[in-house]
Amino acid sequence: MSTPAYPIYDADQHYYETPDAFLRYLPKQFSKEFQYVTINGRTKLAVAGMLSEYIPNPAFEVVAAPGSHEKWYRGENPEGLSLREIGGKPVPSDAAFHNGPAHLKMLDSQGIHASILLPTLASIIEERLGDKPDAIAGLFHSLNRWVQDEYGFTNGRQFPVAAVNLANLDLALQELDFVIKAGARVILIRPAPVPGLRGGRSFGFKEFDPFWARIAEAKVLVALHTSDTGYDRIYQWWTAGGAGETRPFEKDAFKEVLDVVLGRPIQDSLAALVCHGVFDRHPGVRVASLENGSAWLEPLLKRLESAFHKMPKEFKENPVDTFRRHIYIAPFYEDPVKKVIELVGLEHVLFGSDWPHPEGLAQPLDFFKDIGDLTPHEQQMVMSSNLKNLLEMR
Repeated sequence: MSTPAYPIYDADQHYYETPDAFLRYLPKQFSKEFQYVTINGRTKLAVAGMLSEYIPNPAFEVVAAPGSHEKWYRGENPEGLSLREIGGKPVPSDAAFHNGPAHLKMLDSQGIHASILLPTLASIIEERLGDKPDAIAGLFHSLNRWVQDEYGFTNGRQFPVAAVNLANLDLALQELDFVIKAGARVILIRPAPVPGLRGGRSFGFKEFDPFWARIAEAKVLVALHTSDTGYDRIYQWWTAGGAGETRPFEKDAFKEVLDVVLGRPIQDSLAALVCHGVFDRHPGVRVASLENGSAWLEPLLKRLESAFHKMPKEFKENPVDTFRRHIYIAPFYEDPVKKVIELVGLEHVLFGSDWPHPEGLAQPLDFFKDIGDLTPHEQQMVMSSNLKNLLEMR
């Protein structure tokens, strides 16, 4: 289709990290925590001394073609093909997958004015190094500096997220100050409990108020993007006795129904922010749910409404109203976007293509085909105005 007259803002594009992304600025004391190793002629990743199969090709010399899994995610797979079969042959890595200027040219060819940019391999780090917060901080700082070098935080069209881990709050605040000063407009945190010596705890607890206060003061957006949240252990309780690690491209029907990858982590994370009072104490905070879809949304809002009527004194207001004021949703292309608008309001729905990942759209503007039932004004809000306004918060 032809590009609309208004600028398109994509809330969910990605880069594939080169090994240098994590190693260029990594302090030497953490070098053994994140190593690229060669096994039988193939590059693999060892994290905390353990060989990982989380991403089979962590150097990304070849990748699944952009959008090649679309039919699988649309449920158009009557032959029951695997992701590997339905995706076809992998393609060589392209400069636009990991280089700022090349990515800008790709945005031009796609008809996209601006995009949030998210990492790919970085999602492996926090679950495997949860007991080593200093190492996580070192790896994220190296990644953020690599992003600053290769993309920049201030060119007005590419908005790379800055990754921050909250396990060591002092280091988190130090990193947050660094990336805000560098010009970052979007901060990425994992939608999962914050690890600690006594187990996980909510990032909505008051102990993390200095972080949220700085977020509100700087008027930056917080992104909660699907990741390795550790919820895979729920699936493993039923299937493998709690052994092994999550492998995102290995699917089975039970895991799909259990929904431990997309549904439960984001529901719990957003519920924690609402129920533990982050938005009450820091009304300037805005949070975007990216690549988590929206199938979980209506049940969560119903549970929040129910909790309010059972325990009204636990909330300063109806928590559904709080949710709708502070949280933004990027539905999948296969989701009913009109229903999402009904649930959270037109101004809180974002377009995200997930390019160049195989589960996303090969051509981002194909999203218009899935929102043909929206009015032109509604389409413009979803495809442009909503994210533009969030990124320009001042």
